[in-house]
Amino acid sequence: MANQLKMATIDAILGLYQRRWSIRRIAKELGIHRGTVARHIRLIRQGSKPARAPIGSESDRSQDAGGAPGLKTGHSGEGAHEAKIGQALIGSVATEAAAAASFAPAVTEAELKRQPSLCEPWRQVILDKLQVGLTAQRIWQDLVREHGFGGKYHSVRRFVQHLGQGQPLPFRRMECAAGDEAQVDFGSGIPITGPDGQRRRTHVFRIVLSHSRKGYSEVVYRQTTEEFLRCLENAFWHFGGVPRVLVLDNLKAGVEQPDWFDPELNPKLRSFGEHHGLALMPTRPRTPRHKGKIESGVGYVKKNALKGCVFASLEEQNRHLLDWETTVADRRIHGTIRRQVGQVFGEVERPALQPLPVTRFPFFQEARRTVHRDGHVEVAKAYYSVPPEYLGHRVWVRWDGRLVRIFNERLEQIAVHLQREPGRFSTQRPHIATEKISDLERGAAWLLHKAKRVGRQTAAWAESVIQARGIEGVRVLQGLLSLARQHPHENVEKACEIAHSYASHRLRTVRALLQRQAPKQEQLAFMDEHVIIRNLSDYARLVHQRFQKEAAP
Repeated sequence: MANQLKMATIDAILGLYQRRWSIRRIAKELGIHRGTVARHIRLIRQGSKPARAPIGSESDRSQDAGGAPGLKTGHSGEGAHEAKIGQALIGSVATEAAAAASFAPAVTEAELKRQPSLCEPWRQVILDKLQVGLTAQRIWQDLVREHGFGGKYHSVRRFVQHLGQGQPLPFRRMECAAGDEAQVDFGSGIPITGPDGQRRRTHVFRIVLSHSRKGYSEVVYRQTTEEFLRCLENAFWHFGGVPRVLVLDNLKAGVEQPDWFDPELNPKLRSFGEHHGLALMPTRPRTPRHKGKIESGVGYVKKNALKGCVFASLEEQNRHLLDWETTVADRRIHGTIRRQVGQVFGEVERPALQPLPVTRFPFFQEARRTVHRDGHVEVAKAYYSVPPEYLGHRVWVRWDGRLVRIFNERLEQIAVHLQREPGRFSTQRPHIATEKISDLERGAAWLLHKAKRVGRQTAAWAESVIQARGIEGVRVLQGLLSLARQHPHENVEKACEIAHSYASHRLRTVRALLQRQAPKQEQLAFMDEHVIIRNLSDYARLVHQRFQKEAAP
């Protein structure tokens, strides 16, 4: 009772507030706390009467004795002086407020909520400008220029905001045609109590077809992307078809970056939508009314199907939900459509759903990787090549134990490999940059082709080198092509011709010939007769004579 104010003080607060005094000024004038003033003003706005101090109470006696509310009284001269000042202040303020209240008309709750605005004389002008789509800034500029308005821009902005608050628009209910839309959300399920008494938290997945309100529920332990997609696919196979649009909340399993205009969806969810021909439409963040059909649906499952139940396993809870959907939820008369849910679904919505795909969605593991300096990405401790233009870029990798698929940021497939064992490399020849392929890797045929581009004699010498030296000749041809880049092709052709004529298959011979520019080896014809050469018959006669001389006795 000691904290209650006297009626004179309360009347003073009311009177001063009606005179448009601020809370701070009233508290300073009456010597009481601003929170006390605000509390009594709030009661006045709500239409309730402030608490009155009972007659004969301690506060009543203290004020009758000369004590002012909010002021300490005491025996010292200073305290008595403050008490007298406070009493006189309250008396004068209360008298002034009562006089003002007696002549002032009754103040309504709406008038108490706001003070009169400087824009009030131009209300109709502002309304007309708002209807043509002008902003508060433009309206303030026009008022100053056309009507000599002396207020600030913030006055116009507050006035425009109050006009909007005073004319709220009703929400528009959106109904969907059969098969057009489904809404999905997660809620908390009943914890699973294991044999050891440990309780494990669960989450209940709920999807509702917007036209018939046909639903499907499933309980999972985690809200991962894989669990979310598995529940969605189970729901579609339960319905026997696929809706055209899926409205989902901005859950982390499906939406990486919420954005009303251009949300960033999980790549796996996008692939799931493409596989089923399903458009994915996340709602505006923190706007549950955009999926109002499923918001009440999750609560219906929790209160009607799961509340008060105890389950020993996840499978048991899911069997209970599936039975509840068919025996309870489908047979109810929905409060909005006023028809039995299962009947509307079977007669109208199931035939309107899109057909199921031929195969189920291939579930795979997915991760984002950065291409290493060697042009490979690591997946499950093995390494897979990508095209050289993606060096240092971020890519998406999907693997299922059989294949490894690599996608760019636009989810365009850029490489596919057979999954290898940990520690192994899978490198495809097209993924090696041309500049990084050595001549030795390209083989002898490629080197011979390059030698032919130098000239006919160079090609002939190169072929003889390969025939004579085998695999060792590949290195020799690499050196030959290097010399062809350092010397004119005419000189190389001449050197190879000379080396070929000497049947020399060493690269050092070609180098020396290029340095010395040696002449070609001449081929001399065999001569039967010459001035200094005797006839063979002469030699035959001499040999015969010698044999006869040795045979004589």
